This record gives sequence, C-alpha cells and structure tokens, in this order.
Amino acid sequence: MLDKTTFESLFRSEFKGLCFFAFKYTKDHDTAREITQETFISLWEKRDNIDLSKPVKTYLSTTVRNKCLNWLRDNKKFNKEILDIEGLLSDRSYIQPDRLVESEIRDKIDRAIEELPEKCREIFVLNRQENLKYQEIAIRLEISVKTVETQMSKALQHMRNRLEEFMK
Repeated sequence: MLDKTTFESLFRSEFKGLCFFAFKYTKDHDTAREITQETFISLWEKRDNIDLSKPVKTYLSTTVRNKCLNWLRDNKKFNKEILDIEGLLSDRSYIQPDRLVESEIRDKIDRAIEELPEKCREIFVLNRQENLKYQEIAIRLEISVKTVETQMSKALQHMRNRLEEFMK
C-alpha cells in the first residue's frame, strides 16, 4: 500500500522527469503536465492495490507513455480533420520552425554536454546520440552496467538542471 508521505515524495522526485518524458510525445507542455497529473491521480486512486515490491516508477512511466499514445491517437485524427476542413494542410508556410530558438537550444544542449565530466559525457553520448543500450556501453567501455546507470543518472540530472528553462 502506498501511503501519503511516500506518494508526496514520489510526486516531488518524479513529476518533472515524467513531464519531460510526456513532452517528448506530445510536444506540448500543458498537455504533458496534464497527462502526468492524471497519472499521479490514477496512482493515488489505485494506492491500495499497488505492489510496492515492484518499481512504482515503472508503473508511472508506462502509464504516462500509454496516456500519451492515446492522446496522440485521439488528437492527431482530430487536428488533421480540422486542418483538412480549414484547407491548411496544403499551405506549409505557417509551420516554420524558429531557427534562432532552435539554434539557441542546440547550443545550450551542446554546452551542457561539454560540462559533463569526461567519462560521464562519453557514456551520455553513446546512449543518447549513438543509441547504445546500457549493456552495450558497459561492454564497449569495459565497465559495469551499474556504473553506466549511475553515470547516466548524473548526466540526466545535470541536463535537467542546465536546461530547466526549456522544461517549463
């Protein structure tokens, strides 16, 4: 059973990360927050049935992912129909990425990566840019998977701190 104190602690430690995770799917901060809030509400409502011997974070991330996929399924169809009706699909001139903002974000990400300690940076780059799994990184660098996990945790925390302004 999940008590109030544990729930609050879990909410404080996981909310931002889950919002960022949801944002990867939705590309909308408000929707990402709403989905994450719904996930925590669902967790609270099911607190009597939660098996604490299993990782609650897994339940949370799976629920957020599923809610995001449902949102994408429901809203992509809706948005496409509206765009078809409005005749906006054929006119792409309104959908121009802001190159300056994009460049600024890329620069901040690059600087944040460069600030990481050498080994931590190497592990982060192998995972995030070369898409290697933790096991593959461990084998390549001849280190334990636990070391990879620890370094990735540190790298991700650093990235969240340095890019906080973009995660609001």
